[in-house]
Amino acid sequence: MMATASLLPAAAHAAASQVRTQAPGFYRMMLGDFEVTALSDGTVPQTVRDVATHTTPERVKDLLARDHLEDPVELSINAFLINTGTALVLVDTGVGGFFGPGVGGQLQQSLQAAGYQPEQIDVVLLTHIHSDHSGGLMSGTRRAFPNAILQVHAREADFWLGREKARGQVDPKYFEEARAMVEPYRVAGKLKTFGGGDSVVPGIRVMPTAGHTPGHSSYIIESRRQRLVLFGDLMHFGSVQLREPSVTVAYDVDDRAAAAQRARTFAEAAQRGDLLGLSHMPFPGLGRLGAEGRSYRWIPANYSSGQRWPDAKVLAE
Repeated sequence: MMATASLLPAAAHAAASQVRTQAPGFYRMMLGDFEVTALSDGTVPQTVRDVATHTTPERVKDLLARDHLEDPVELSINAFLINTGTALVLVDTGVGGFFGPGVGGQLQQSLQAAGYQPEQIDVVLLTHIHSDHSGGLMSGTRRAFPNAILQVHAREADFWLGREKARGQVDPKYFEEARAMVEPYRVAGKLKTFGGGDSVVPGIRVMPTAGHTPGHSSYIIESRRQRLVLFGDLMHFGSVQLREPSVTVAYDVDDRAAAAQRARTFAEAAQRGDLLGLSHMPFPGLGRLGAEGRSYRWIPANYSSGQRWPDAKVLAE
């Protein structure tokens, strides 16, 4: 009987060590003449059954299982960079260091991997001032985007910076975090507020979507008849809220208004076929909505390598 030859080299090298972490995340696409780059700030684990409201833990478990998920779920934290050709605009800044080591806090790495430096940012737009959207505004005691104008809805600034009396049952820590992130920009003369429907940068205008927070804002980006709508936190948990849009979250300042906004804007977006950017859908968070009765399905944006093909012929015939 012949001996079976080993398939391994006689002197095998030690196995390569495993990396086990993702590379800095960015995804680039063109929207007309605008360059849009989705930036990953990493993920944050969320126990959905503990924060989803107007539902039950059992129902949440069932809906997650349909997508082969179980609690806790890693929730993406996405930001979006728009290069209009004349301005570099960052929408949301991730969590920074607020959630501790290894949880989010990767925006700066992703930004630089995408070929940009924080000093180049002209405008930072916030969908709202929750810490997972404003936490990256500061780097220690320094403004992380030293040359940028920070823009946010006037009502959002009034609420979180303490100039609006009625605060409801919101945890006081959120107000402290908001002041820590936003106040240095105000002191430096870099904070600018806007109202509903304003054009904040040529090609970018505000769509008020209050509910999740009092001044929550979505942004409509348009170039050469192409349109992208950045929805911020109109939805947190796709596996649950796409199927049952009436489900809200404990972070909603006004959950009734948040659910109503989601119902209205999702129906309009599905009908129009808008390309959407969502802060907490799996990175890069870009896609469209398809209506299925009272529910929706998420249609991820088709991946593009960025190549400019001369025509649409099939390459291999």
